[in-house]
Amino acid sequence: MKHRSESSRVSADSLRTLVSRLAAIRASLVQSHSDFGERILGLHPAYRQSAANLIHYLSLRQHDIRSLQDELAALGLSSLGRAEAHVMWTVDAVLDALHHLAGLDKEALDPCEYPGFREGRSLLERHTEALLGAAPAHRGVRIMVTMPSEAADDYLLVRDLVSHGMNCMRINCAHDTAEDWRRIVEHLKRARRELSLPCRILMDLGGPKLRTGSLQPGPCVVVWHPRRDSYGRVTDPARIFLVPIGYKHTTQAGADAVLPVPGEWLAQVKAGERIHFKDARGKRRALEMMGSSRQGRWARSDQTAYVVPGTTLLRVDVAGDATRETLVGALPPRDGGILLRKGDFLMIARNPPVGNLSAAADSFELEQSPATIFCSLPEVFGSVQTGERIWFDDGKIGGIVRDIEGDALRVEITQVRPQGDRLQADKGINLPDTRITLPALTARDVEDLKFIVGNADLVGMSFVRHERDIHQLQSCLRDLDAEQMGIVLKIETRQAFERLPNLIFAAMRQHPIGVMIARGDLAVECGYERLAEVQEEILWICEAAHIPVIWATQVLESMTKRGQPSRAEITDAAMGERAECVMLNKGAHIVAAVSTLDDILRRMENHQSKKSARLRQLHLRAILEGSESQ
Repeated sequence: MKHRSESSRVSADSLRTLVSRLAAIRASLVQSHSDFGERILGLHPAYRQSAANLIHYLSLRQHDIRSLQDELAALGLSSLGRAEAHVMWTVDAVLDALHHLAGLDKEALDPCEYPGFREGRSLLERHTEALLGAAPAHRGVRIMVTMPSEAADDYLLVRDLVSHGMNCMRINCAHDTAEDWRRIVEHLKRARRELSLPCRILMDLGGPKLRTGSLQPGPCVVVWHPRRDSYGRVTDPARIFLVPIGYKHTTQAGADAVLPVPGEWLAQVKAGERIHFKDARGKRRALEMMGSSRQGRWARSDQTAYVVPGTTLLRVDVAGDATRETLVGALPPRDGGILLRKGDFLMIARNPPVGNLSAAADSFELEQSPATIFCSLPEVFGSVQTGERIWFDDGKIGGIVRDIEGDALRVEITQVRPQGDRLQADKGINLPDTRITLPALTARDVEDLKFIVGNADLVGMSFVRHERDIHQLQSCLRDLDAEQMGIVLKIETRQAFERLPNLIFAAMRQHPIGVMIARGDLAVECGYERLAEVQEEILWICEAAHIPVIWATQVLESMTKRGQPSRAEITDAAMGERAECVMLNKGAHIVAAVSTLDDILRRMENHQSKKSARLRQLHLRAILEGSESQ
């Protein structure tokens, strides 16, 4: 029995209707191009074709073409679902095919310059290489890594990251000092020379980050806990890093605690020795000395311990000498934090010197007054309205602004864990409903730019919200004779997402540019339930503009911190293949995470290219070889 193809059953009238519908869409694309023609001429020459394609894409997405897509797919034609990089070319190609199927003469089309199928892809590749450098030989997606503070004193860490696949180093200027940045940059330059491998440098401006202010300091004590199984057996001893007094870092990658001790004593400590002490509770505890590094020496402990300054450490099994005992040096105070439960109230004040760790009893009403903390940018108080949402610490704590009382916001806590959560100092604050009008460059950012233009390849613009923010950065770069420096727009606010096309056009006055999807803040701002949709739209718009995307925040986070990724994180990292670069954050196991990500990306590019599946040969032969033997 013969079956006619579905296309042969489509009537001539139906085909003519499809031609008419698609031609009308094309006409709207041409009109949009004409409307924005002068604006395109004001952009950098490298982006004029890309800007035209972006206009075509935005015009196309003003139509709901889902039913049209289904009808085109039924004819075996492109459904326009992968047209991002070459919109007009795809529309014209489908129109040509429809005219042929309908037996119609090809109509004369309004002239319009646009990139073709291969040219669209080529433009994205060229712009990506200009921003991020050439792709490594074995994969097309670059890997970026955020540097921890310890990288300033640990050359081998930087070298290992480059050798295992890091293609771009990120330095966050919101942390550390210019001297730390300088040493990290020097380490990278040395590693590039020794390994003969390229690696670019992105330095992020701190921007007007809204954070919680300082709190009353807690006690000066360090605490560590070994990990145990359900039966209380130690599965992973605590790792303690002993450093000479004067070592400036109070944290160390992979360490549960850092103990400062006299350098002369520490220099004589050997692997295998045991260090005994009584902790702050009077409990007898011991450290087993392990390996060493250039900065200090590692130890491990199977017991929980609380250590304070002045704790006596005693070396045992050592030949008689005068270096058996020493004292622990000064320790930083712990953050006490404000314990918040659902239904509690919190006062966000403009400028108290320190926050209150607990509510003070009101002698008249026998009630507790709310705890108080201040924020780093009191300028936002003029923009906040009652009823607006507020989030703290990457969305861990949520609330509603109930009242504005003089110089303070009264916030009702609405979302925390059942047992409550502690709000610490220097934690991010997000106001997703508030239209913040602060400039994206602070006075410190302008000063930091002087270092960045002399040491980095790219500058990351944090908390960009409006085109004028980008114009300000471009003006500063011109003043520093650095107009050729790459700019990365960090999309981390709801306002930035909503104005993304405008931001891209503003940035296109300079070359090269890119976009970072800062998914942490963006999820809080737009809502976690919308994040998947939002990041997809950013990827589509940037592909239409032929500009590279950096897929960032919490990629393989469990692996970088604990050495073992979750299944969900592996899938998330694989999805990152559709971007041009994937960013990992710092962690104790960052080198292993780079190797894992390198392997995931290399495998995935055989299966996926942007939105298109690539059908390489599968190795599932069971059905072809016949069913299981009887």
